[in-house]
Order: sequence, then structure tokens, then C-alpha cells
Amino acid sequence: MSSLFSILQRLLQPQAGDGTILFWAKEILGALLILAFFWVMAQVTCIILIKWGKRLTAFTSSDLDDRLLERVIPHVSRLLIMLGAYLAIRSLPLHERVVTIFSGLLFIILVLIVCNLIYHMLDEFMKWFVSGNNDDGSSSIVSKQMVPVAEKIISLFLMGTALIVILKHFNYDIFSLVTALGIGSLAIGMAAKDTLAHMISGFTLMLDRPFQIGDRIKLANDKIGDVIDIGLRSTKIQGLDTTVMIIPNSDLCNSTVINLVRPTKVIQGRITIGVAYGSDIDRVKEVMLQLASENNDVVKDPAPLVLFTSFGDSALNMLFIFWVCNPNILPIVTDQLNCSILKRFRDEKIEIPFPIRTVKLDKTE
Repeated sequence: MSSLFSILQRLLQPQAGDGTILFWAKEILGALLILAFFWVMAQVTCIILIKWGKRLTAFTSSDLDDRLLERVIPHVSRLLIMLGAYLAIRSLPLHERVVTIFSGLLFIILVLIVCNLIYHMLDEFMKWFVSGNNDDGSSSIVSKQMVPVAEKIISLFLMGTALIVILKHFNYDIFSLVTALGIGSLAIGMAAKDTLAHMISGFTLMLDRPFQIGDRIKLANDKIGDVIDIGLRSTKIQGLDTTVMIIPNSDLCNSTVINLVRPTKVIQGRITIGVAYGSDIDRVKEVMLQLASENNDVVKDPAPLVLFTSFGDSALNMLFIFWVCNPNILPIVTDQLNCSILKRFRDEKIEIPFPIRTVKLDKTE
């Protein structure tokens, strides 16, 4: 018992004389007043944020500030209460080791609360951004895919920052830690440079969004397909023959890609046809434009166009330009128009000539 009493004496560091109890009563009361003051401040701050903050956010058209305010209020309350407990512990004349242990634990909690607050604010902003894309009617599938990746990066960054701040608080040498992390990152980067290049290109595709999932694109090798997935390392494109092409993101970023459905899904179709010399060109144009107007899949704006392009060896070459509302039906509409042209030309006695070549033989004795 005597040894236990001596340990308590060293921890509490009592003052000599009859004023010891009064001294500790004043110190404990002061610590409680500090804690109570910050508790009251936390409650008042929450009331102000709830009452006046919502009034201020009502003046803005966006709901981002309302959502941020709702996520911030609980963390602000915890932050102020923990700050009060930290200062209260620091104000007590306890043994230095006891103060270091308890204040250190409270400091760690404070750092975690701050990091959690920042994370929730950024998370709410990203969710607002994705929902804003939905409200605008644009595709946000890529944005939704990017949110989990961004959350992981933010979490790792906040965890690293929190670790450095905590180690710095306890007077640990963080220079060696930062150096080790830098050397390790350099080694990993050199070993996986191709993978990192694909990942960085994947982020570029997600941010720049030259195409989105569901878009039909034309690659540099003239292959056409629909984008079915955009990953961190590669992009999957389903070709017109239903095969799936897996293309590294860096190849897509460093090559020319034609988006066939952006900014509009209307796509142009072309039919080249030759009519016989002596044909009525105006009648040929009239017939082809009439066929376009009879097809429900050919859009009216922009209007179809028939051009007399050149004099061929055996025909007058015509170019029939039309637009359809979806690239998926372009081959079908082209087939329909070709069949209609062939049938109508036969009815109108408009000849589509075969290639003719005249050969003259010089007979010599």
C-alpha cells in the first residue's frame, strides 16, 4: 500500500502542506471549466450552423452547401469537445509522462477527426458532382467509376498526412520515413512504369471524357466498336462483329479516336451510284430525295443531299448523302435505300450502266 501511495504521489505531484486538497480541487475545477466551455461552444456552434447556416444556404441554387453543412456539423461538434478535453488534460499538473500519454491519445483522436471531416467533405462533393451529371441528362457512368478510385486515393493521402503529423507531434524523425517512402515509390515506379502509364492514361480518359460507356467510336486502325468498359489499365470495346477488343489506355490517349455519337448521335451515310449518260440529272436527284423522305429513319435536319460529283468512264457519278439518328442502324438504312433506289430506277427507266470498254483492233497485213 505504501508503494502504491508513493506512485500516486509522484503522478499527481501534490503540493506540500494542508492546501493540497484545495490546490487539486482548483486544478480539477479549472480543467472541468475548460471542458465545459468547449462543450457549450460545440453546442452553440451546432445550433448556429443548423439555424443560420441553413438560412444562408437557402440563398444558393445548388444543394452542395446544404449537403456539406449536414455532413460537417457532427464532426465540428466532436472536434470542439475533443479539443476541450485535450486542453483540459494539458492544464492539469500531472506527471509529465501521464500528460504525454493522455494528451497524445487525444491529439491522435483530433487528427483523425480532422481527416475524417476532410474526407466526408470531399466525398460529398464527388457525390454531388455525379448527381449533377445525372440532373443534366448526360451519362455519368464514367464519373461513377471514378468515385471509388478517387476515394481510395484521398484516403491514402489523408492517412499518410495524419501519420506524418502524429509522428511529428511525438518528435519522431519523419525525414527518414519520407526518404524511405520516396525511394520505395521510385523503385515501384521504375518496375511498373508501363502499368502506371496505363493508369495515368485511364485517369486522363475519365477526366477528359473523349468518349463514354455506350459510345460508338472509330479507332486509328479504322475499326469501329462500342465502348463497354473503361478501366484503370485498359478499355474494352465491342466491335461490330461482337468481338471484344481490350486496348491499353495509353494507346487510346496517344492515337486518334473518332467519336461517332458525340456531341450528337446523328451520323452521316453515303451512297455512290452512277447513272447512264443522257439521264435527266434533275429527275435522278428528285427520285433519290423522295426515297430519303419516305424512309422514317432518315432525319429531316440536316436534310438529305444529292450531288453530281464527276463524269465517269461509263456513267455520271452521283453522291447521295443522308443522316440517321443512330449509328447502329446506319447499315440497315443504307441497305433499305439501296434496294429502294434499284427498284425505283427500274420503274423510272433510269439506267445504271455496266462498265463499258471499247477496244479497237488494228488489222495489218
